[in-house]
Parts: sequence; C-alpha cells; structure tokens
Amino acid sequence: MKKITQVAESMQKVLGENADKAAREKGFVKRTSKITGAVFVQTLVLGWLAKPEASLEELTQTAAALGVKITPQGLDQRFSKQGAECLEQVLQEAVKEAISADEVAVEILKRFRGVYIFDSSTISLPDELKQLWTGCGGDGPSAALKLQVGMDLSTGAINGPILQEGKANDANWQKTLTLPAGSLRIADLGYFDLGQFASMDKEGVYWLSRVQPNTGIRDECGQYTQIVDFLQHQKANKVEMRVLLGAKEKLNSRLLAVRVPKEVAEKRRRNLRRNAAKKGSQPGQKAMAMADWTVFVTNATVELLSLDEALVLARARWQIELLFKLWKSQGLIDEWRSNKVWRIMCEVYAKLIAMLIQHWILITSCWAYPNRSLSKAALTVQKMALTLASIFGSTSRICSTLSTIALCLSSGCRINKRKSKPNTFQLLLDLHNLNFS
Repeated sequence: MKKITQVAESMQKVLGENADKAAREKGFVKRTSKITGAVFVQTLVLGWLAKPEASLEELTQTAAALGVKITPQGLDQRFSKQGAECLEQVLQEAVKEAISADEVAVEILKRFRGVYIFDSSTISLPDELKQLWTGCGGDGPSAALKLQVGMDLSTGAINGPILQEGKANDANWQKTLTLPAGSLRIADLGYFDLGQFASMDKEGVYWLSRVQPNTGIRDECGQYTQIVDFLQHQKANKVEMRVLLGAKEKLNSRLLAVRVPKEVAEKRRRNLRRNAAKKGSQPGQKAMAMADWTVFVTNATVELLSLDEALVLARARWQIELLFKLWKSQGLIDEWRSNKVWRIMCEVYAKLIAMLIQHWILITSCWAYPNRSLSKAALTVQKMALTLASIFGSTSRICSTLSTIALCLSSGCRINKRKSKPNTFQLLLDLHNLNFS
C-alpha cells in the first residue's frame, strides 16, 4: 500500500502543483481562468492515457470529469508555444519522481545493486520544428526528438524519458549518469565508450556490452589484435578469456563470444546490407565478419556472471525496446491528429507524461511477477484513466482505484511459457539449465 500511496501523491504533485507552477513560469496562465495549468495538463495527460487517439471533443469530456466545462474550440486555443513549454517542464519534473517497485524475485538480479539497461528511441517531427529539435540530417528527418531511457530490471524504476535532439550521440548522455557501486550496466553499441567503461571501473560499477569489431585486445601473452580478426581464427564455438580491452585504455576485461548458426549470421548480414543501403553505402567488411559471432565484453568476474548468464542478461536489454514499443503502439507517442506544430508538441509531451505515470502504476502493480505482460496490463490502466480524472482531488480515492488496478493485474496480464523458444523470463528463472553450446 505504501508504494500505491507514493504513486497517488506523485501524480497529484506532478499534475497539480508542478503543472500550475510551470503554467505561470512559461506564461501559459496570465490571469485568473477556469483552465488553470493543472486542469490543462490533467485534461491532456489523463485524456490521452485513456484514449491515445482522443479527439478535442473527447478531451473536453475528460475536462468535464475534472469539473471544468470547455468547448473543443476553447481547448484548441490553448495549444500554444506556452502550453507546449508548460507540458515540457511538467515532464521534466515528473522524471525526477523516484518511483520503484519491490525487487523482483529473480536470483541473478539479486547479485547486483541494480541491473540497469539503457536505450534510446526517436520520434520524427514536422520540418517546421527543426529549430527546436534538430534531426539526424542526411536521409533522416530534419526535425526529430530523441528519448533516452534507463531502467532497473530489479525494481522497474526508470530514468527518463530524457529529451534530446535527434542528432544527439547516445554515448554522451550516459556520462551524466551515476550508478551505484556493485550495479551492472547493460547497453547497446550506441553507448560503447571505453573511456566511460574505465570510469565505471573506478567507481565499482560492472558493465556488460557489445563491442565494436575493430576494438583492440591483448591476450594473456600480451599479443595485440582486433577482436574480429581474433575470432576469425577460432575453431571453438565458444570463447571466454581475459583480455586487456582497447589499444590505449587496456581495461582488464573478459571477452565472451558464441558462434551463431549460419542462418542467423546470414540474417544479420542482410540487415547490415539493408541498413547501409538506406544511407547509400556498403557495410564494412569487419562488421560482416563479426556477424558470425555474438560478442560481449564485461568487467564482471566469472563468479558473478558466467558466459551463459551474460547472454541471458544481454537478452533482457530488449525489455526497454519493448517499453518503447508499448509507448508507440499503444500510447501513440509518435502519432497526432493535427498539423499545427504547437498542438503536436503539446500532444507529444502530454503523452510522454501519460506513459511515465502509466509505468509507475504498472511497476507498483505487477512488477513482482517475472512473467508479466506490460502491454496487457496497460490496457487495464487505460480503462481506469477516466475514473482517475473524476476523483483526482482525493488521494484516498486515487489509492483505492490504484489498488483495484493492482488487484485486476494480479489475476492476469501474463506471458505464456514457450517450450521451443523460451521467453527471457523463463531463462532468467532457470539459469541452472542454461546451455548455449
């Protein structure tokens, strides 16, 4: 109940006190009006949480549930630059709320003081917004918003979404983060940074990462080579050895590699060719050769993380990909009903706040179940969103509704087990039977 109360109070703070403050500071509210910053933010966030494709008329019904009567035209007039800036500030304040669930009962996660996964996702925007959010350039959109998100697999707590220009480099964001000593950090190639690995090493943070094919290593005999060249001369299907990683950094690390089936390697090469063709280029020879292997490097000891366990935890990084998929496919954060740029930005920011609040509700309701299905659970939250709007002034009634949601989610919203291709949660729960030969 304590966690549920925390969510209720954070919702009221973010969508109430913080919203009114942001409205005043950004000039959205300049005189007394029935449409306060709180009413405006609550209407959009809870309205689009309930129905992501909601029209103006449907949003005015959410306002009515909050006790305020406004016409669709009156609401449309509020979609201004000041309104968008108000919502952006509310989102920034919402990200600061530390909402987490109790640690999930998975043995391998308990070995670390948090297992943090990181990834980013991009939302393409109309060209008129390129001065606000510059895109990637080239064949990419001229205006784009990048979302940076980190998640602790143990508690479900997320850091983000942090907003960046679409052209921003992923690796730069992680330099601003501080992880607890004894935690494990997992991220994709976009975050590969030997200098950052060295810093985490000094801070007592473990890391598990994919690796660039041209990264240099020195073996125990001091012989230097690039990883891809080293692997091409291996006859075994598994490689696990200590190396010094990087030509200059010489990080004391473990190289973990498993040869993949021929059909998997060919699929990877097709993807490399397709992605390169989109940019009008050809894939590099080293990247094509590396497709024969699944390769990771880590500073975690073998006692903390065996090769097979590392492969399972690396798969768990996809949980953040699934979060982005949930936000886009069900939350529709990258879709809007208007071509007016400030209305579009209001919708994007409001939906991101809605997804963050939805995540708070989900992790405090069903994170304890390793076989949870967040996509199924999100549908239950959507059904109850208008109820939350109608009782938003009462903390006790919000807590009661959140408790009802938790009760509903305890009875369903699960992923079915698979025999031939086990889900990640099955592998995490059955580590002693792992074998990736």
